[in-house]
Amino acid sequence: MFEGLFSRGDRSADATTQVKPESTRPSIGLALGGGAARGFAHIGVLQTLAAHGIVPDVIVGTSIGAVVGGCYAAHQLEGLETWARGLKVRSIFSYLDISLSGSGLINGGHLASKLTEALADNRIEDLPIRFAAIATEFNTGHEIWLTRGRVAEAMRASYALPGIFPPVKIGGRWLVDGALVNPVPVSAARALGARLVIAVNLNADLFGRGTIIADHGSNQDDDDEAAQLAAQPQGLRGMFSGERSLRRQFFGTRGRPGIPTVMVEAFNVMQDRITRARLAGDPPDVLITPRLGKVGWFDFHRGADAIKIGAEAAEKAMEGITEAIAGLSQAYSNDGGK
Repeated sequence: MFEGLFSRGDRSADATTQVKPESTRPSIGLALGGGAARGFAHIGVLQTLAAHGIVPDVIVGTSIGAVVGGCYAAHQLEGLETWARGLKVRSIFSYLDISLSGSGLINGGHLASKLTEALADNRIEDLPIRFAAIATEFNTGHEIWLTRGRVAEAMRASYALPGIFPPVKIGGRWLVDGALVNPVPVSAARALGARLVIAVNLNADLFGRGTIIADHGSNQDDDDEAAQLAAQPQGLRGMFSGERSLRRQFFGTRGRPGIPTVMVEAFNVMQDRITRARLAGDPPDVLITPRLGKVGWFDFHRGADAIKIGAEAAEKAMEGITEAIAGLSQAYSNDGGK
């Protein structure tokens, strides 16, 4: 009897000595924000994280963030980088298939063909990393998380900036740019299983000094400009003789922004305010803020600059990322912590 008792005691002791805590890192999610050409900075961020051995379990992107995040998840980041570094001003115009007859200034077919060529028929549900592209249903304002279907199609919906690109119909819904509702999708990354969220805000330094102008009004220069506009030819005569004037009004002049610039900058201000509100309500564990103020929304020919700035920003954030991972890591026993 005693022999059996001691034997059971010995087995208990052995089991105790065999249980060794092991450190497991938390699931990591990346929330990649929108910002058009500034989004090439995401490439530098992802490359720097990879160089430090940090591989995300979840990637959620809005607009250009969806493009870069989707290419990363589909193992096409290297090809995207090569394309971004090779873009020149002249080659950019080849992607701007202007269309004044549709629901956007740019049809977007050329760019969509490029994405489809690179990603083929890759589907989101088949990617090795959990991925979602954020879009907006424009007639309801619903925030749509595209978590299945073709990757290239989801990207196109996520970057469909209203007025610039036409909306994209997916699953019976007309979708536009996700930055209208969730510019830096931290909440989506958490909901998809990320315990630690690293967010990248591309527009952090654009409106950092925004304030209230409490006293403002017209001056003599404004009155003179209004008089010049009123003096322009009207009616049919103005229509046929004012082609040059129409071109200037559309594309803008040195002293007056054109239609695309007004649309984009207004969208920029709105996106900044939404980003601030959402990040205040649901802050990421680590926020990376590349200083991209000198890179314009359509400066796609500055891809190399944006990639470098993104890499530098990620490198500066590495200490905080490492601390966050260590702080959220837990010790589990070999038997599952039971």
